[in-house]
Amino acid sequence: MGTVIAVANQKGGVGKTTTCISIAAALAERKKRVLLIDMDPQGNSTSGLGIDKKSLRCTTYDLLVGNVSGIEQVIIQTRAKLDLLPANINLVGAEVELIQMAKREKRLFNTLSAVRDQYDFLVIDSPPSLGLLTVNALTAADAVLIPVQAEYYALEGLMQLMTTIGLVRKSSNPDLRLAGVFITMFDSRTQLSKQVRDEVAWYFQKDFLRTVIPRNVRLSEAPSHGTTIFEYDKRSKGANSYRNLVQELLDRLGSQPWMNGTLGQI
Repeated sequence: MGTVIAVANQKGGVGKTTTCISIAAALAERKKRVLLIDMDPQGNSTSGLGIDKKSLRCTTYDLLVGNVSGIEQVIIQTRAKLDLLPANINLVGAEVELIQMAKREKRLFNTLSAVRDQYDFLVIDSPPSLGLLTVNALTAADAVLIPVQAEYYALEGLMQLMTTIGLVRKSSNPDLRLAGVFITMFDSRTQLSKQVRDEVAWYFQKDFLRTVIPRNVRLSEAPSHGTTIFEYDKRSKGANSYRNLVQELLDRLGSQPWMNGTLGQI
């Protein structure tokens, strides 16, 4: 059964979507079977893989509200050798419609259960909010991965996310673990980046991932071409950093991630 990783941070602009696309692509590069789930109404993971959001007939919105009979109707195969559950602005309506539904926080979990055996990893791009879409992502996940931007106020609001994760563990997903916290947009030339890294490392301790993602022009350019960093410039610092992050994640998860108790408790 595939491992489900939700990438979450309600603060925008932290590199969340870049992380989702890049770790999914890095896993696919390792010949893993990967499904990327776009749960953000902005649909940036979808457009970042070269998919025209306006041309989509079915999206994660249709899955969540029950407009389609099966998940297979929505999955798209991409040229990056990974599968995608796409999203567009229609997903905004799901927040309102889900409120009326029974077991609304488990809609994504129930949907993914039909295909988890077909993938090694399922990566969820969560929206920059703590609403029902994010709760669905956390309920469906085995672990949550948190990118933190190397800037002032980096930890602002992060405690809200940790509180939400704790509530999800108590209510709908007691097995949820913290896959790790890592730094994005790191600039080794500035003292501020180093201070933020050290502060986050001190706070999260054993759940802090050593790999940092640098500010990298190639990482910023790749989405505008509808390609992953590995297609756009596989030798760039950004590409190598995400390869290293995935290696660290795989080492951390281990061969039996949810049975051996190696992951940090939230």
